[in-house]
Amino acid sequence: MTTKTPSSEHPKKHFWNKKQKEMTVDDITVIDNDMLKRAVGAAALGNAMEWFDFGVYSYLAVIIGKVFFPDANNAVQLIATFGTFAAAFLVRPIGGLVFGPLGDRIGRQKVLAMTMVMMSIGTFCIGLIPAYSSIGIMAPVLLLVARLVQGFSTGGEYGGAATFIAEYSTDKRRGFMGSFLEFGTIGGYLLGASLVTAMTMIMSNEAMLAWGWRVPFFIAAPLGLFGLYVRLKLEETPAFQQHMEKQEALEQSKPRLTLLQMLSKYRAPMMKCIGLVLLFNVSNYMLTSYMPSYLTGVLGMNEMSGLLLVMVAMFVMMPLTLLWGRWTDRIGRRPVIGFGAVGLILLSIPCFMLLGSGNMWAVFAGLLVLGVLHTCFSGTMPSTLPALFTTDIRYSALAIGFNLSVSLFGGTTPLITAWLVDTTHNLMMPAYYMMGAGVIGLITILTVHETARQPLKGSSPAVATRAEAQKLIDKLRMRNSKSKPIPVPSE
Repeated sequence: MTTKTPSSEHPKKHFWNKKQKEMTVDDITVIDNDMLKRAVGAAALGNAMEWFDFGVYSYLAVIIGKVFFPDANNAVQLIATFGTFAAAFLVRPIGGLVFGPLGDRIGRQKVLAMTMVMMSIGTFCIGLIPAYSSIGIMAPVLLLVARLVQGFSTGGEYGGAATFIAEYSTDKRRGFMGSFLEFGTIGGYLLGASLVTAMTMIMSNEAMLAWGWRVPFFIAAPLGLFGLYVRLKLEETPAFQQHMEKQEALEQSKPRLTLLQMLSKYRAPMMKCIGLVLLFNVSNYMLTSYMPSYLTGVLGMNEMSGLLLVMVAMFVMMPLTLLWGRWTDRIGRRPVIGFGAVGLILLSIPCFMLLGSGNMWAVFAGLLVLGVLHTCFSGTMPSTLPALFTTDIRYSALAIGFNLSVSLFGGTTPLITAWLVDTTHNLMMPAYYMMGAGVIGLITILTVHETARQPLKGSSPAVATRAEAQKLIDKLRMRNSKSKPIPVPSE
């Protein structure tokens, strides 16, 4: 008979409860390596699909403003375009409220297939909307509707994808495997940005305004179908299967928590999730969504030069994200996230001074430093955030906490910073905004327990081979042979 482990307890303590039965090799999860690779690829592909759209939208922001808000001046067009972009984030918590509990009830794999379909439809429909010159006010209204569909679907995407990879990974490599999720993010963004940049170089401004801007959105359909096919071929995560088997063995389901009950019972980990996501996504959206427009629309840099510089910086970020993921399995999540947060506090102003210098090499240096600091978060968050919650509520809690923070602080970053710069005429406002995020993130990470190389809360240890499982049992038995048995963890 197993006892309940408090959700706030550090994972390492799962092994030392006297009332639990002794663990055997059969109680340890052995992860199939081929299935792990497929799971990581399928989860990363969905995130890449989401950020392909973000890359396209960000790099087409000026053109979209002219197509859907032609009567406004350039500054207002940019703010209106990013306002429509930010509106999608307002419904993301609603998507999290729907898809999160659904993922904890029917499984991660099924829900991730649903979100893939909805994301593809929303992106594809943007390319079909007539311009303002054709249907008037209905054009921006339909753009807003399409963005709301995207926002609703992505409300269940990141939390589910991060949960899926975390639950499929071994304890020793969860950081590295999770970093592929953000590798897909940057890759999808770069694909969208590269496509727009190539079309801008090849096509005239008139052609881009007339029909060229639609082409990248149409590509969402085949990408979505491929992603759906890959996700439908996957099995459910081992951790979720174990959870459901325990529920069946008890012959009754664990009572479902209401939203208020969840927020009350898991207040501490939820607040930590919100603080970490704020740090992660302010940095993310500042660099990916706002920076191209900041360089060209605010600083007056040549449009093509600004686009290419951001893209090159992101190419450098891709391998760094994986390196941080690998290193975090060795040195821990907290030191890496703390280093990035301190970096934002100390270096944001110097970086934006370099951006405003007008010198191409100085601008690139500023972008590169911001990019390197961001990879401290992109390489660690996919493994850090799921570890805050137990298996039975992991998808729900992560989807709600993540999307609430993104909606309030992340997705609104381009809109708020564009408004602040336009209102105050202070080009350092984005730097101050990032410094504030760094302070909040640093305070938050100091309250988080280290979870590197530890089992997820409520789950058995996960290893790569049966021999490794036996080695773990022997090690724990030797360490605890004098006083305590090795228990089977429970939720």
